[in-house]
Amino acid sequence: MSEFQGDKLRLDKWLWAARFFKTRSLAKAAIEGGKVHLAGQRVKVSREISVGDTLQVRQGWDEKTVVVTALSDQRRGAPEAKALYRETDESTEKRETAAAARKAAGGMIDRPVGRPTKKQRRQIHRFKTDGQD
Repeated sequence: MSEFQGDKLRLDKWLWAARFFKTRSLAKAAIEGGKVHLAGQRVKVSREISVGDTLQVRQGWDEKTVVVTALSDQRRGAPEAKALYRETDESTEKRETAAAARKAAGGMIDRPVGRPTKKQRRQIHRFKTDGQD
């Protein structure tokens, strides 16, 4: 893997290279939205990171705490990207516990609501018009 030659790299570029986000603009939006913290503090997109820094990255339901182990400004395959960071044990355990809780909750978690079916529309119409007769 071709490592980055410097000792510091822009945060948005590293997040993209480490495959946390599909594009640098998505990484930038996440940083600006407060979804990425460096050592517990909100940071700017242009903040430079170095090896050993601790990042908290929130993606959807999950929040990962990772330690930067290498720098790269090129996006490569997933196995090579995984070598750029190490997720902490507490973070992994916390994510797995939360995932198990979400799975156990099953249908109680709000899901995307689609359009009502024909049967549901009839029921809604009946419900609305029954009291008006």
